[in-house]
Amino acid sequence: MVSATVGRGAVLGAVALSLLAVPARAATGSPDARATSAHPAPDSRAAARPAPDSRAAAARPAPASPAPALAAPDTTGLAAVLGSAVTQGAPGALALIDDHGRTYQATRGVADRATGRSISTADRFRVGSVTKSFSAVVLLQLVDEHRLSLDAPVNDYLPNLLPDDRITVRHVLSHRSGLYDYSNDMFADSVSGFEAVRKKVFTYRELVALSLKKPRTNAPGAAYSYSNTNFVVAGLLIEKLTGQSVKTAYQDRIFKPLKLSDTFYVHPDMAIPERFARGYLTPDAAGAPLVDATTQTVSWAQSAGAIISSARDLDTFYAALAGGKLLSAGRLADMERWTKVNSTTGYGLGLRRRDLSCGVSVYGHTGAVQGYYTYAFTTKDGGRSLTAVVNTSNNAKVLDTLAATLEPAFCGKK
Repeated sequence: MVSATVGRGAVLGAVALSLLAVPARAATGSPDARATSAHPAPDSRAAARPAPDSRAAAARPAPASPAPALAAPDTTGLAAVLGSAVTQGAPGALALIDDHGRTYQATRGVADRATGRSISTADRFRVGSVTKSFSAVVLLQLVDEHRLSLDAPVNDYLPNLLPDDRITVRHVLSHRSGLYDYSNDMFADSVSGFEAVRKKVFTYRELVALSLKKPRTNAPGAAYSYSNTNFVVAGLLIEKLTGQSVKTAYQDRIFKPLKLSDTFYVHPDMAIPERFARGYLTPDAAGAPLVDATTQTVSWAQSAGAIISSARDLDTFYAALAGGKLLSAGRLADMERWTKVNSTTGYGLGLRRRDLSCGVSVYGHTGAVQGYYTYAFTTKDGGRSLTAVVNTSNNAKVLDTLAATLEPAFCGKK
């Protein structure tokens, strides 16, 4: 199904996990893709201590030339990408574009393999590491409130948590701490690893302790190395500095002000509220049946990847963030100080940048959690946003294909 409508107007508000996919090949439509009639779209250093808020990481790049004007979204191409994802093993796929209040949507396949219900852009899903952007926003708001310094050691706020006083808050939020990603060991075997933690409840400190059993990947600030441990530390910082649970901090600072009615942090509960797409984990053995992974605590991820949301809400969140509705200009600039990851990708503070073939750069995050892959990105000004989701994981072909939704959404027809 593909449709476009004039939508909800200006962004509201006052205020696996993540995998880095290489630029994907152009996808083609699937003869098995399900299409329906059009209808309106529904509304995760050196030894010396730096000076506070000093400019660490890579230098901010020189101002770029004005971004090219955006072409109209290629909804046919977008639907073809989703169809390819279904052909490659995703039960269902969805995408929702908000372009200055005009919405475009496309869906293929099913939300529930047992009932055969078609997937919808109104369905809720687990967002995985898109959660990291929410956690970074909360901490950057605390910087705006003068309750946190990005270049202060984490141990200043959480004494003796980490083995090196040189690891700063900025290092953690930019994945340059060198802290080993404990989840690498949990999911070396995808299905058995998942079943071992599906119902388990961890504390933040237990997860940090798992990381510290392994050598660090690099010296603080020396290199980008993606690690869920960093955003577990972020969760600890949020709770220490606010005196609240991360759930309450997310709700009070982001969910409620932006009226994100489909967005929840339910940990340690296991269910997704109300209407949702079921998530299916691809087994390690080729040809084995998919594993329904919908019900889980996601306690192994928490502030690194346990938020539940919808395509509409993620479009709203990233548009509000880019549009300056959640952070001061200075803190948004901090969030957008990029460490180069590869030729087309940079990582800031809980935020990714992707450079597209048409010269447009988009900003957001990717997410992977058992049963779901997500791409959620927006333009520099927040004027056009895309969220694309498949209800499967542990499928590299599908993940590679999902990345291809960015080109038709932001560059239009080739």
